[in-house]
Amino acid sequence: MTAQIQQVVTGKQWSEQRKPAAPYLQVNKLWKHYGNFAALKEISLEINEGEFVCFLGPSGCGKTTLLRAIAGLDPQSRGEIFQGGNNISRLPPEQRDFGIVFQSYALFPNLTVADNIAYGLHSQNMSRQRIDMKVRDLLDTIGLPDVAKKYPSQLSGGQQQRIALARALATEPGLLLLDEPLSALDARVRLHLRQEIRNLQRQLGITTIMVTHDQEEALSMADRIVVMNHGVIEQVGTPEEVYRRPINAFVANFVGTMNLLPTKAASNHQVRLGDRVICCLTYKAKEMDSTWLAFRPEVAQLISAGDDKSTLQGDTRQLESFAGTVIHSEFLGNFLRVEVAMQNSDLSIKVDVGTQHANLQCCTPGQNVEVCVPSSDLQVYERYAGSSATNPALIASAGAVS
Repeated sequence: MTAQIQQVVTGKQWSEQRKPAAPYLQVNKLWKHYGNFAALKEISLEINEGEFVCFLGPSGCGKTTLLRAIAGLDPQSRGEIFQGGNNISRLPPEQRDFGIVFQSYALFPNLTVADNIAYGLHSQNMSRQRIDMKVRDLLDTIGLPDVAKKYPSQLSGGQQQRIALARALATEPGLLLLDEPLSALDARVRLHLRQEIRNLQRQLGITTIMVTHDQEEALSMADRIVVMNHGVIEQVGTPEEVYRRPINAFVANFVGTMNLLPTKAASNHQVRLGDRVICCLTYKAKEMDSTWLAFRPEVAQLISAGDDKSTLQGDTRQLESFAGTVIHSEFLGNFLRVEVAMQNSDLSIKVDVGTQHANLQCCTPGQNVEVCVPSSDLQVYERYAGSSATNPALIASAGAVS
């Protein structure tokens, strides 16, 4: 999986008056209970002004609950929320400074596009002339200058979502909340809008939180990603940090594709796989017993059994190799995903092979091969007793790699 990592470019024209010394948004020890069920468990988080942050996680992990608590739509049971240095923990939604875009767009079908965008402006005592000018400016900003007199039903899904975004921005909020705004759109429109939303956020410099379960969406759009699971935060980091150095086995397996092989801790830079000792990145061996040996499919290289490893790309001095047989090969455009059944084991490994440089004979089912991985790309995570090697996504949390 290719992650498009983007650097933040913070615009200041949106809100020059908001320059708090502290982070723009602070969430302190937030809990949310539904009866005896805790949907959020002591969540603490800081978001800086102008950041684009994605809440990422599987269904039911608490990401939308956290977004709704920040908006005041579903208030927390315990804990505090500060925005721009002000405690907004108990304020109703209408007294909070945010704009929100829902997955379902939530446009008023009986109002024109212009009236939908202007809806929140009428309570601000603006003149009709100024409202009309602001609506025109927003329509220009989102690239739909000619749809003011149309109704939502006359627009495509992607156009409706852009109108919903313009309506959320009309009141110039300090915080923009996006609740899975692209999930109802087809793949091509989603890809286009992903870049449009990010460019607009950069242009305006508005602090933005987006909820998504789509890892590629989060990796390509966010300055930082908050990975959630079972009501807790597993990791907060840049897209590159979350993808390249996941903090535990849950994050490693949820974000992108990761090979996870069940091993035993040996030393702080070695693990045991069966009767074999494998060198890897340094980890906290004294705190672990059962471990996962982890690596991404794209860091591995494939050669036919017995071939000279000197033909491999990169430094071949510190390689670990795994013998096996190709059982499946899947064409995915610019690469082949090859699945290799490990020798004398019921485990398998996935390897991504670039189609331009692929040794097709190597990728043929039934071919005996070696999977070669640099030791510097082999990471280790704690494996709790009872966790499944065939379904590591069941792990709720695990120990961090140092």
